Amino acid sequence: MNPAIRIWQSVLRRMSQAVLEREQDLTPAARLGRQGEEAAYWHLRGNGFVMVGRNYRARGSHKEIDLIGWEGETLVFVEVKTRSPETPVAPEAAVDRAKERLLIAAALEYRRQTRRLSAPIRFDIVSVLASPSGMKVEHFRDAFRETRP
Repeated sequence: MNPAIRIWQSVLRRMSQAVLEREQDLTPAARLGRQGEEAAYWHLRGNGFVMVGRNYRARGSHKEIDLIGWEGETLVFVEVKTRSPETPVAPEAAVDRAKERLLIAAALEYRRQTRRLSAPIRFDIVSVLASPSGMKVEHFRDAFRETRP
């Protein structure tokens, strides 16, 4: 790997860690969620995604997209779900139809604002299981579609 890329990755990791440290006043669940988003971000970057957005919130709305990135020519909207191992339900199962509708609406707003209306899009879920030994990240591509029959 190019040494300049390694240096920038190191700088970005330190910056990300600084953000996490500033968020020490978050509830344990919120802190876990932030750590999961961070793990998902680096997982996607490591798999060739070009990340362009984090925690995008549509204007005047409570709708939020955790991560936005490009995989090749496809604009990918990513919902990250983080849980501890003792949670009985898999993290990805927490994305129900209501959540899908909110994410789709926020993605459409993002596309309008950024004028990316013709770009192909995809909705992914990243599931993160956090344990004392680390984060287990699983990526579900094309987890749901913009339209349903």
